[in-house]
Amino acid sequence: MFTPPAQRLVFHAKQHVEVESFELPELTDGEICVKCQYSLMSTGTENIVFNRLFDAGTHWDHWVQYPFYPGYAAAGIVEKVSPDVTTVSPGDRVVYRAGHSSHAVLKAAACYPVPKGIPSESAIWFALAKIAFHGAHAAQYRLGDTVLIIGAGPIGQMSLRWARAAGALRIIVVDPVAERSGISTAGGAHTYLASTADLVRDDVLAANDGQLPGVIIDSTGHPAAFAAALNLAAQHGRVVILGDTGQPARQALTCDVIMKGLSITGVHDGHQLQGWNEGTMTALFFPLVQDKRFSLEGLNSHIFTPAQCMEAYTTANRDRGRTMGILFDWNT
Repeated sequence: MFTPPAQRLVFHAKQHVEVESFELPELTDGEICVKCQYSLMSTGTENIVFNRLFDAGTHWDHWVQYPFYPGYAAAGIVEKVSPDVTTVSPGDRVVYRAGHSSHAVLKAAACYPVPKGIPSESAIWFALAKIAFHGAHAAQYRLGDTVLIIGAGPIGQMSLRWARAAGALRIIVVDPVAERSGISTAGGAHTYLASTADLVRDDVLAANDGQLPGVIIDSTGHPAAFAAALNLAAQHGRVVILGDTGQPARQALTCDVIMKGLSITGVHDGHQLQGWNEGTMTALFFPLVQDKRFSLEGLNSHIFTPAQCMEAYTTANRDRGRTMGILFDWNT
């Protein structure tokens, strides 16, 4: 269908990634073909998969089978539509959920037009924003709340931006990487604590008039952060587990749960909410970006060609603290 053939990234084994060619299927009713401009690495999810950092018997273990095709966020240009499609046309820019690949054949209903004025390399963050939205929905923010976010990686950055858009009075971000403070402050953080969550209780109290926050978002996926999140929550506070750890057996309840009467909610990309699906979340996300109430500036830290995929994943592992948005450029 294409010359040269379509290409995609594939994991054939632990810590091994390469580019392979593949044939695209013919369009059927309701489908479109998209030429990818950029795909965005989800550094948390994809590095757990790349390094097999998960326990046997977990949902990760059942999911990661070889060959494994990584990625789930892309932006591109519509090349072809089936005759019954009227929502998009060839030449339109869209974002969609798919792996790292040069082309994708998808249902038109699963592709979302990008408004003018939003670059594709920014619009692509819609997928991680959607994941973080689940955390915001579970957190039940109220105007004037203090929100503490553990982890200032890509999901943490999306989480703090939702908290800001929702009217949180104070947003405290905790992450041991000091270099992430600038982008966190630009995204709406009032206080950035360059430390691990188990060491910041006194600093959190100082930043919040002597009170512990009522809402805690753990975006890290690190099992040790769970107990620290419980310790940092206020009486009758809400703790949202947004990071999906590969080692859930290491997450342990503490006496804080009963003594404080805490509510704990786990959220995941695969959850479906009544009234809030990928389309409705994206329809909210783009206007907030256009109105500059949801800043995406400076989030992309690295761009690689598909041929540099091994270097990209090596960088994500070796320099995790200096990476944020890692893009694959499929424009060539």
